[in-house]
Amino acid sequence: MSETKVLTAHVPISLAEKVDALAARLERPRGWIVKQALAAWIDQEEERDRLTREALADVDAGRVIDHQSVLAWAASLDSEQPLPPPTVR
Repeated sequence: MSETKVLTAHVPISLAEKVDALAARLERPRGWIVKQALAAWIDQEEERDRLTREALADVDAGRVIDHQSVLAWAASLDSEQPLPPPTVR
């Protein structure tokens, strides 16, 4: 079994009650629910950070789409002949 560390957090009663209800419904301990939720949130934040860094690298490399091109494309979407999506310059 891997080593563990106890973390303590104060949460609103309504959130704690939801955790308890979910634990009862899934027949899992409250700690399991919290661990799953925390792991999922951390994964999401790490992915958001990765995507942000990737996007900033694109900007630094000049791989961007001109704002005016995006506005013109978006405005054309309601027309009979919408423009093709703008491409990276």
